Amino acid sequence: MNIIASDASFRQRVVKRSYKIGVTQASNYYKVSRNAIYEWRKKYDGTRQSLEDRSHRPHHHPKEHTAEEKEAILKRYPYYKHDLIRLWDSLRKEGYSRHYCSMLRVIRKWVEPELRKRRRKNKPYKRADFPGEKVQVDVKYVPSECISDGNKYYQYTAVDECTRWTFRYMYAEHSTASSADFLDRFLEAFPAPVREIQTDNGTEFTKALLTNNPNNLTIFEKKLKKYGIKYHRIRVATPRHNGKVERQHREDQKRFYDRMRMYCLADGQKQLDRYTRQSNKIPKTCLQFKCPETVLYDYLSIM
Repeated sequence: MNIIASDASFRQRVVKRSYKIGVTQASNYYKVSRNAIYEWRKKYDGTRQSLEDRSHRPHHHPKEHTAEEKEAILKRYPYYKHDLIRLWDSLRKEGYSRHYCSMLRVIRKWVEPELRKRRRKNKPYKRADFPGEKVQVDVKYVPSECISDGNKYYQYTAVDECTRWTFRYMYAEHSTASSADFLDRFLEAFPAPVREIQTDNGTEFTKALLTNNPNNLTIFEKKLKKYGIKYHRIRVATPRHNGKVERQHREDQKRFYDRMRMYCLADGQKQLDRYTRQSNKIPKTCLQFKCPETVLYDYLSIM
């Protein structure tokens, strides 16, 4: 039992004894002042918790920040949050007279919790119900420390949202031609029909941010239209909407690129193909500890 609970239990015994033998005799027996016993009896409601010590910290201070000062800090903080000394200087020019350390204490207490409350709540994401309903595609730069010939290479990745089955291929060029070739390779390797492809707004996939003409399509977009596959672009600067393929890229870095060394493009493609076959046999917690390959063929067996 901790000290606070022990003190409360002692006070409870004193109060109960005082009701039986009187306050004076209980005071003499327990060597406690009569005023203390009367105070405990006023607070006692039949539970030990009512007799525990409460905080002695004052609720207010005569020199605490006013509501107007709090509002001024809250208004300027988003603009100066990475340079708080400038925030303090701008407040002083408006008549703020507090010390810099006082302003920092107020920010930790008031401003940061207030901004956390204002954060946008993401809408619940509907998971794909069957293989091929939606596939996320993205590009990862192959780390330069893995390459010995000095060239730049790019890993294209496609992740099926339903089963997390993943397909990868490495290219020496980051272009719509590479994207279109990757699409052909993925559709040939994936054993289920694909209804929708989702990518970011990179120029290797689309020209949507470069032109207002909806008919000015890239090779990748034309090939999607040819195959009858719906094309979905995520919102600008929201990589979390492509979270499954982004997470897979992080796992690829940890499991593959941190220990991989390639001498040319053909060597990198060979190693990446071997890793792709292995990765689809690794269990995932999001799949109830099943591997993507098993989940995919479980779906295909009933489709």
